[in-house]
Amino acid sequence: MIHGVHIEVILAGGYALLLVGVAVILEIVARHAHHRSEHFRNSGFTYKKKMDVWECPTGHHLTREQTDFERKIALYRAPAHKCNACHCKKDCTDSNDGRVLESRLDAWLQSELSRFHRGISLTLLLLAVLLLVVEMFRSQTMRDWLVLAVLVVPIGIASSRYFVFFTEPAQKY
Repeated sequence: MIHGVHIEVILAGGYALLLVGVAVILEIVARHAHHRSEHFRNSGFTYKKKMDVWECPTGHHLTREQTDFERKIALYRAPAHKCNACHCKKDCTDSNDGRVLESRLDAWLQSELSRFHRGISLTLLLLAVLLLVVEMFRSQTMRDWLVLAVLVVPIGIASSRYFVFFTEPAQKY
């Protein structure tokens, strides 16, 4: 017993906090990896939202050619005659039909990869809550119960926010 709290309660609380930490780190790493891959895929190109075009490093515009709503991808293509005459063509594309760029229509929070990582994070958070609740039923003193309740409430709130993410309908484009 440490300060009137049983060691099992302290260990359960510590393990629950470890699970929460792993869930947070997973979210941060997954988001960073997503943004990094998006950056490299469209490296050197700038999206002009008002005109719905991508601008290549030499200033030419790639216009939307096709939209695949099922895969949530928009294809942008540069005019072939501009690409074929460009001094950067050999570093940009080997196509004689103009550079094609894929752009995702969904943001990070709506992507399938995000749902996968969020599912893992939600599972870790629910496991932490379950561990704490089981320990609450095992505890015999009010001090143990209070320590566990102080941990289970914020973790439970965080879990409910992740759970809401899965129950919201997918956005239509």
